[in-house]
Parts: sequence; structure tokens; C-alpha cells
Amino acid sequence: MRRAAVALPVVLGVLIATSFTATALLDIPSPPTLVQLLSTEPSRQGDLFAVRTVPASTAPEPLPVRSRPLPASVPWKGQRLSVAQFLATTRTNAFLVLRDGRLTHEWYRDGIGPTTRLSSWSAAKSVVSLLTGQAIEAGKLREEDRLVDILPQMKTGGAYDAITVRNLLDMTSGVDVPENYNEYYPLTGTARMYLTRDLPGFTRDHRGVQYQPGSKGTYRSIDTELLGQVLAKVEGQPLADLLARNIWAPMGAQDSATWNLDHDGGHEKAFCCINATARDYAKLGQLVLNDGQLRGRHIIPRSWIKRIATPAPHKVDGWGYSAQWWHPPGGDGKDFSAVGVYGQYIYLSPDTKTVIVKLSDYGDQQDEQETFDALRAIAKAG
Repeated sequence: MRRAAVALPVVLGVLIATSFTATALLDIPSPPTLVQLLSTEPSRQGDLFAVRTVPASTAPEPLPVRSRPLPASVPWKGQRLSVAQFLATTRTNAFLVLRDGRLTHEWYRDGIGPTTRLSSWSAAKSVVSLLTGQAIEAGKLREEDRLVDILPQMKTGGAYDAITVRNLLDMTSGVDVPENYNEYYPLTGTARMYLTRDLPGFTRDHRGVQYQPGSKGTYRSIDTELLGQVLAKVEGQPLADLLARNIWAPMGAQDSATWNLDHDGGHEKAFCCINATARDYAKLGQLVLNDGQLRGRHIIPRSWIKRIATPAPHKVDGWGYSAQWWHPPGGDGKDFSAVGVYGQYIYLSPDTKTVIVKLSDYGDQQDEQETFDALRAIAKAG
């Protein structure tokens, strides 16, 4: 969820006023859980939902450390701020910088530390992309495959049936599940998908399309949710187990992670909500920056790294986009990033060999361009 967050204060204010019976009929969390959501920072909301665990690697590899200073200031809305002011202004929880694969800067706000798991929000979409690239390399999936050929229960006999894996990757499916929220209709769109306890049922109930699949790009979290269901089907495993086997273990993750589910033992929320430590997010970014390679082995196919590093034909909401990774305007045109609502970034600058992880509790899509300008300044400072 990048372009519009789950409007929780509006949604939950309505729902809490309803009864336990109403929430049960809607198949969403009970009122006590909704009350907790109202008072819990976005970075920690993963603690309130069912999870599947992604164990730490049995051969963890700590990040090599080589401290280097940050620039004295970064650009911010026509002025200059110190890095400390920038982090405070954008309500940052964790901030890590890697250069040439070495951890050169690590900072946490009070109450947060190296072993604290923080929510990815939509940065999880970029992880789903990496798992998809692995499945394609293994011959289990093709970008040309139709969604309904893999999940035949989704057939409609209409335009929806033309949706391909490529459409889902590049957000060009046209599926009509909006990211924007109207306070008078709080149980629609991604807000409802976030709260539902039946993700397969939700996707079956939302098979209308706004335009011919593949004709343009529009940010829709349901595209990643459908992609996750496709991936789980062709791999025969839940997404968290795939992440553990195919990325977390081989990259030497230091800590366990979790992935939120629609209900206990249920389906991962593919469109959001991995909970992991900042160091392991940084390792993930470094793996991508290294062309998917670690110790001479390609964990992520090189062809897939090229795929995500090259903007797709259709922009998404005015920004470059490719296979669930963002290409923000400006810069040298080579940098790209995983982005999650409330200020989650795994930013990669290939030219400067820099990875920056910034995990925050900022506004739902607040000052994203300005944040990228600041991250680019830090990367270029060397």
C-alpha cells in the first residue's frame, strides 16, 4: 500500500460502533482488535494479526561494519536539514546505510533496536516480485500465463480472464479495487482487503475491471494479492515458507521475520505486511544490488534484477514502475526502490553502490518525492 493507505481512523471508527455480530458477518477482526489498531503505530500493527513465521537463517551472516560520516545536510522542501532533523521530521524508526556492502551508518529511535521487527507495508510487494522471478527462472511460471489458467475458479467469461502474470507484476490489470477511500464507504477497496479474514473470497468477489488489462498502469494492491495467490499455487507452498527457503535462509538473515495472514493458518497478505528487522531489510536490498548474487551463487536470477531495474512501458500513477519496484522521478534514472506506505523504503543506488533502509511512522504517502531527494543526496555524498 503506497499510494493510499488503509484509512484506519475512518474505517475503524465506523466498525467499532458496530457489534461483534456485525464484524463476524463481515468476516473482519473483532471490535477489541479494531480498537487496538486505532492506538497502535503502523510500524507495529503486524503484532495484531495472525502470522506465519519466517525463521532466521541457520547460517546467519552479520553485516560487515565500516563507519563513515553522513553529509552535513540534505535537501528538504527548498531548504537544508541536518540528517537528524530529516529523520525526526519524517518520524523515522530505523535508518541504515550500506556502501559497498558494508554497514556505514545505523540509527534507531528510542524504543527501537536492531532486533525490533518493523512492518514493511507495501515494500512486501517487492519481495513477492523476487519470489516470482525465482519461480519464472525455475520454469514454474511465465509472465504470459493467464491468471485464470492458474486459478480457474476466478474465470468470469469477460475481460478479467485476459489478465496475465505480467499485468499483475506491472500493475496493469485494471481490476476495480480502489486504493483511495471515501469516508462514507469505509468497507470498500484495499481497506476491506486489509481487514478481511478471507482473502481468496475477497478476490473472487472483486473481479470487475475498469479497462482492458495491459492498456495502462494504475496502482492496485489487489494485483499483488492475486500475484501472491498465483505464486502459492504454482509453488505449492505458503509465501512465508517460500521466503524462508528461497531468500531468508540463503541470504543469511540474522533474525526471524513474520508475514501477516488473513486468519490463523490462512493466507499471507501478499500486498503488505512482512515484519522484519532493519538489518535484514538491508541485506535484502544488498542482495538485489549485487545482481541477486551471494558468494558466487545467484539467489535471484540476474535476468530478474534487470527486469525490476528497467521501468515497464506504462507508468503507474505518474511514476516509473516495474515488477513491483518503483523508479522515482528525478535522479540519474538508474536508482529504484521498494516503497511502503507510512514511509518504508529499501532504496538502491547502483551507481554509488548504496542501499538505504528507512522505516517510519510518517503520513500515509507523505513527502515521498522529497524523501527520495534526501536519500539520493545521502547516496551521492559517498
